[in-house]
Amino acid sequence: MGDVLAGFHAAWEFESDSVLIRFERGIRSPKLFQALGERRVPLEAIAGVTLTPGKRGTVVLHAVPRAGADPLMEAAAGQLKDTCDPYRLVLPAERETLAEYYADELRAQLADDDTPAERYLVAPPKAPLQFKAYDGKASFDGKRVSFRWSWTGASSAKWKAGDQNFPVTGLSGVEWRSPEVFEGHLRLLPREPAGAQPGQPDQDPAAVVFGLGYGPVHESLPFAAAVLAAVRSAGGGAPALASVPRRDPADIAERIRHLGELHRAGLVTDSEFAVKKAELLAEL
Repeated sequence: MGDVLAGFHAAWEFESDSVLIRFERGIRSPKLFQALGERRVPLEAIAGVTLTPGKRGTVVLHAVPRAGADPLMEAAAGQLKDTCDPYRLVLPAERETLAEYYADELRAQLADDDTPAERYLVAPPKAPLQFKAYDGKASFDGKRVSFRWSWTGASSAKWKAGDQNFPVTGLSGVEWRSPEVFEGHLRLLPREPAGAQPGQPDQDPAAVVFGLGYGPVHESLPFAAAVLAAVRSAGGGAPALASVPRRDPADIAERIRHLGELHRAGLVTDSEFAVKKAELLAEL
């Protein structure tokens, strides 16, 4: 098509075989968009297109990504807020007719195939990448992930294990839990686990934990996506995406008790306490 549709925080350029999404870098643009810069999404990576009413006099054009086509969305595993979804273009309501035209044009070009993609079709963020976690620094050079522990945040178990290096050839996948929820973390999943894996990320040398100001989405998610893509490229198969396992009720109770102590000490606000307690209870 060759046309450009500009919305809030992004502009979509429609080409014959893809959509080039260019994100704004303004201070009001989500930091994840700023970090991504631009992304070319092949039409075969799109499963469908929707146009729905948005908030405050807007409409939302949404290109629904095909399962398995984008390492960023695979790593996110549904944890991104709508405002940070790179496949949503928010436009003023008065542009609804124009948006509907482009939605129809896109739909007409999509293949009728809802099967998961056998390979990543959208390019991952480029290495080298790094971010600062609460208990250490994570870096990725394209072939190896390294964790360097912080003397102020790392647990004794991690100090005992020492700094870690993980070739992507020895990994089967990545577990990313958003820093915007309680106990966010990034855990690397070994291809051949050596014994039982520690249940808590703060005790696992193959994981780094997030916290207030540590491991933000715009840094840790592109990092996780790049590692996932490298794992698939190195292993030739689909990388594993582990969900956070349900915990023992006694462990949940202990976490809630500790959270209550932080609340009484004034380190956690009433609203934070309520939200985090609900998140813990949801894991039962």
